[in-house]
Amino acid sequence: MSTKDFIEKDFYKVLGVPKDATEAEIKKAYRKLAREFHPDANKGNAKAEERFKEISEANDVLGDAKKRKEYDEARALFGNGGFRPGPGAGGSFNFDLGDLFGGNAQSGGGFGGGIGDVFGGLFNRGGTTGTRTQPRRGQDIESEVTLSFTEAIEGATVPLRMSSQAPCKACSGTGDKNGTPRVCPTCVGTGQVARGSGGGFSLTDPCPDCKGRGLIAEHPCLECKGSGRAKSSRTMQVRIPAGVTDGQRIRLRGKGAPGERGGPAGDLYVMVHVGEHPVFGRKGDNLTVTVPVTFAEAALGGEVRVPTLGGPTVTLKLPPGTPNGRTMRARGKGAVRKDGSRGDLLVTVEVSVPKDVSGKARDALEAYREATAGEDPRAELFEAAKGE
Repeated sequence: MSTKDFIEKDFYKVLGVPKDATEAEIKKAYRKLAREFHPDANKGNAKAEERFKEISEANDVLGDAKKRKEYDEARALFGNGGFRPGPGAGGSFNFDLGDLFGGNAQSGGGFGGGIGDVFGGLFNRGGTTGTRTQPRRGQDIESEVTLSFTEAIEGATVPLRMSSQAPCKACSGTGDKNGTPRVCPTCVGTGQVARGSGGGFSLTDPCPDCKGRGLIAEHPCLECKGSGRAKSSRTMQVRIPAGVTDGQRIRLRGKGAPGERGGPAGDLYVMVHVGEHPVFGRKGDNLTVTVPVTFAEAALGGEVRVPTLGGPTVTLKLPPGTPNGRTMRARGKGAVRKDGSRGDLLVTVEVSVPKDVSGKARDALEAYREATAGEDPRAELFEAAKGE
């Protein structure tokens, strides 16, 4: 992301949230939009894919408290891309917004390290900058993985095959087949050129001659056409942490495409899909299970064995008169939380009614019906209906 993009893009508008939105509101808005515009749900739709990228970009900034603070400060200071001098400020100043972010905004590897030094850069203190060929951060990579229900709860290491841009092997990433590129004379190796915006200020754009690389190949490499980058495929073993949920997007720092000229690697973003389980469900950090019990167990009470996910069974004590649908809790038998602790297993009782009753069982039920003939379980229902 360029400095210009960071200043001028309205990430709040992209996610459709107000500027004072809470972290939870931002997260909710992102998840809703990500599901709607995810490439898997819009195959072949280039506009949806571009919208998904915008949504992800906005979430990367607003979803990180530090980046959001720096973004808000930069927007407040520069408004719609232009510096707003305070009352009584005289003269005009010419400066590069890239100095504000220490070159990091362009790379996407954080936006800090410069807000407090803006006035030093504004008045051109500390000498000239931008005359060296700068490192470039590698691209971020998007991937996805499908886990079983149990893998999502316990965590899993899965292989991911990824394609990304990496330094061209034929020219060692220089872009020149002889390995001797020259510094771009237009941007003097910075990869950026100043663009006047009026009022004595300037913004920066990628250099049109070297495409932001800072280098020009006199003899372009035949493999990469002088870009210094080539498509690379690799398989990586990725550890998915325990307790992930369906639709969660995981960020793995430094696992993306390699950088250039000593620049850091990009990040890997993994979208997780979780399959269903035939027995267990999930509510947040808790697992759920429905356990059938007999009428006698529900009426008279008793002990019921309950399965757990991947562990030994637990025994729950049913109190006499347990109604159908009551939920009990087996503590510590749920999903793994971020702090390493576990949620609970929520056990819902379902009274099982036999389809066919014969012999002694039928005689016993007939005797029970006669013994309780004076009781009407629906009496309160009809009384309540009359009161309305």
